[in-house]
Amino acid sequence: MKQRARTLLVGGAVVLVIALMFAGTRLLTSELSLVEPGSKAPNFEAVTLDSVPRIKSLDEYRGKVVLLNVWATWCQPCRVEMPSIEALHKSLGPKGLQVLAVSVDEPGFEKQIRDFAQEYKLTFQILYDPDTAGIRKRYQTTGYPETFIIGKDGLIRRKLIGATDWNSKGNRALIEHLLAEESD
Repeated sequence: MKQRARTLLVGGAVVLVIALMFAGTRLLTSELSLVEPGSKAPNFEAVTLDSVPRIKSLDEYRGKVVLLNVWATWCQPCRVEMPSIEALHKSLGPKGLQVLAVSVDEPGFEKQIRDFAQEYKLTFQILYDPDTAGIRKRYQTTGYPETFIIGKDGLIRRKLIGATDWNSKGNRALIEHLLAEESD
């Protein structure tokens, strides 16, 4: 094989590898970027449990402090922490805290989710996303409950897997600090 042909073949292979790597990073961005404190909170869509469901997205809450809780009705630790999320919402919601609890129950569980919210007298926004490619994939959840505290700047400030007392002194101090921060 002549030198020129070899050079063209190697050059073509290099261009192909670079093109494949570029395409791969574009297609796999969510898998390659960790969702962790300091990273930008990915947008997601989920539906309300209203009689006529509406689509809500995280983008609607930009510029606000958000406690995003990913949970399911069958999850025992979720049941443990819900009262503390409600207490935090009642005390800091009027100061600007937005609580979004996104159920990842299976399709068709709307009644069970409504019953759960009624049983625990939850007054914050309950959303539903049964799509495994939805919030679970975007937030790379590995267990339930999984909670993300998002600052006004849209960055994840805290991530916690498992139940906690969200109305504890430490958690309240974090939320109050974020609520006091200037908006961008």
